[in-house]
Amino acid sequence: MGRVVKGTQFVDLQDAGDPVRLSKFYELHGADELVFLDITASSDGRETLVDVVKATADEVFIPLTVGGGIRSVADAEVMLRSGADKVAVNSAAIADPRLIAQIAKRFGNQCVVVAADVKRGATGQSGSSGFEIYTHGGRRPAGIDALEWVKRAESLGAGELLITSMDRDGTKDGYDVELLSRIHDVTSVPVIASGGVGTLEHFLEGALAARADALLAASVFHFGQIAIEEVKDYLASNGLCVRPPAYIDRVRG
Repeated sequence: MGRVVKGTQFVDLQDAGDPVRLSKFYELHGADELVFLDITASSDGRETLVDVVKATADEVFIPLTVGGGIRSVADAEVMLRSGADKVAVNSAAIADPRLIAQIAKRFGNQCVVVAADVKRGATGQSGSSGFEIYTHGGRRPAGIDALEWVKRAESLGAGELLITSMDRDGTKDGYDVELLSRIHDVTSVPVIASGGVGTLEHFLEGALAARADALLAASVFHFGQIAIEEVKDYLASNGLCVRPPAYIDRVRG
């Protein structure tokens, strides 16, 4: 069975533990959703870890998004039948954008998350925005402008956008506020911010300055630097509406 890993700018990966155990821990401590991204499925040309998805879905009851190696409607169906609530597509959607529309038509827009790994352009290929899309776990520049791509993804049926800043990933320097704000300006579907969290203030910045609809973090949770309860208390104390950490326990009675 797979392992949870986390690196910096998509390299130097460190083992962070068992995915099922971590998922259960996060659910009990107030996480609203979980995201599994199999970062080497596309580059290795293999399928996403179905057994991990099934085992996790048997143990946790918060929404689960799964991505990595989903290349067809059939792949999406396997993940959804295995217990995922949503599927995230990235490299395969870049190769054939019709995949977004096909999955949305079959399962509904709410099931389709378009994940975008974005890097500030340094090659002149990033288009007018200065932000370029990368594929295959951040290994290949696509030569596609990030803002143009997310607009197209929305028009094809994406229900959510998961935006990861490769420049900020694992650095703990905070979300790329400019990137997220500009994506917010050109799209109307929910935007999930990813990449760069290191402090409680970064979460607040992601919600207010970047105007993200959801905040994703990995390193600070995986390695015990910040607790989910701390984040929720901090956001609530700054006037944001969040589900309290004990939400799951209250629902179950």
